Amino acid sequence: MTQTITLSWTTICPLDRLEPDRGVAALVDGAQVALFRTPDGLFAIDNRDPVSGAYVLSRGIVGSRGGVPTVASPLHKQVYDLRSGHCLDLPGVAVARHDARCRDGLVEVRLRQEG
Repeated sequence: MTQTITLSWTTICPLDRLEPDRGVAALVDGAQVALFRTPDGLFAIDNRDPVSGAYVLSRGIVGSRGGVPTVASPLHKQVYDLRSGHCLDLPGVAVARHDARCRDGLVEVRLRQEG
């Protein structure tokens, strides 16, 4: 049985520092996280592309597929659902998803770890 462990919230930056539909990388508790602000909300996933192993997802192309907010890897163009982390092009491939919120005008991220 897999259990999800959530850590504490880490403040990243003011919300107005995040450009809509652009990604940024942030270091959260020692982990590289790709953070996105879209019309659908704030999303945080691991910055590591599970296909290439490179830390590049924050530089991916933000968009949507069938109403699902997505990011496409800048290397091989696999598309990931920002809500779940699942790859929409390769079954069984996923990137870890983390919690993101805006509180008092500040963007916060909380890592989620499977354990």
